Amino acid sequence: MRRGPFRPGAFRSPAHEPRTAVVLGRWLGAALLLCFATGLVSHLLQDPPSWLAGRLPSRPVNGYRVTQGLHVIAGLAAIPLTGAKLWTVYPRLFAWPPLRGVLHLLERLSVALLVAAVLLELFTGLLNTLQWYPWPFPFRQTHYWTAWTAVGALLVHLAVKAPVIAAHRRRADAVPLPGRRAVLAATAAAVGAVTLSTAGQSVPWLRGLVLFAPRRPGTGSLPVNRTAAQAGTTAVPADWQLAVDGPDGYRIGLAELRALPQTTAVLPIACVEGWSADARWTGVRLAELLRRAGVPAGSTVRITSLEADGPYRATEMPAAYADDPLTLLALALDGRPLTPDHGFPARIVAPNRPGVLQTKWVARIEAV
Repeated sequence: MRRGPFRPGAFRSPAHEPRTAVVLGRWLGAALLLCFATGLVSHLLQDPPSWLAGRLPSRPVNGYRVTQGLHVIAGLAAIPLTGAKLWTVYPRLFAWPPLRGVLHLLERLSVALLVAAVLLELFTGLLNTLQWYPWPFPFRQTHYWTAWTAVGALLVHLAVKAPVIAAHRRRADAVPLPGRRAVLAATAAAVGAVTLSTAGQSVPWLRGLVLFAPRRPGTGSLPVNRTAAQAGTTAVPADWQLAVDGPDGYRIGLAELRALPQTTAVLPIACVEGWSADARWTGVRLAELLRRAGVPAGSTVRITSLEADGPYRATEMPAAYADDPLTLLALALDGRPLTPDHGFPARIVAPNRPGVLQTKWVARIEAV
């Protein structure tokens, strides 16, 4: 029965050995845990539990830009790391005998769960950066729970392999091996190439190296994920008025909004796909519109868009954002009136907030 990959000596590379696997596992584990931690930040900012919603901070201004940029950078770097790690250890799939007892079976099942969860997480995350969703399940919820599955399976794997890791964790104790350095150097080069050619969509000083990132902020106008045509908001009524609900609620037209005191702020749009870009926004402070309606400071606010449907048609903004003087009902972008794709006639821009929550085509603002 020991034929093909099951025969003795079927895998000749000396790099299929524990020390190489431990080093690659250390790199991959760091990337996955960084990806998990920053992804958790993104999830909590988009969908906070009730006990956290009132405690979300609006500063630093670039907080979400940094965490989500790191999330996508770490996730892309994990792709070649995962390939190298699997190449190093895959001969163990053909170890003989295939099963040595119940504990060995459980170990193999845990490894299968770990590999499946990591591959699904990286695959769906990569396609999300391209905004391509060829599957029938919801991306965000699946990505979130798969991440917990992957981290749980990773912790179990580390516990099972702790003796092997401890035996090979130090370079001084490693037996010199000709192929090991070549594998590690090639993997490091692949990770570096992937990072340098994609990180520029969120790291300004790397934008000159962007080759494979789907977005290239800084090479033209501010990128747009959801256009007015997709949202069905290309034809805004000429008599559009913003409704601000509160004890002294009112409606106000575009000309009246432009006549109010205007504030200009440089704020980033940072999206879950990993790209971010600064822009100069001009508009009315949201807090001033709320105070005029009699809404007290410290109120959570619901913002509703003109778009007919979509998961972010209506969003809730915690008080820390609503009261922040940098949170604007923006009417202009870089000194020019908003275009339909950028949210004409008015959109929300707030510091340290995911791009999907920077509501465009605003129709109503109300205290919750």
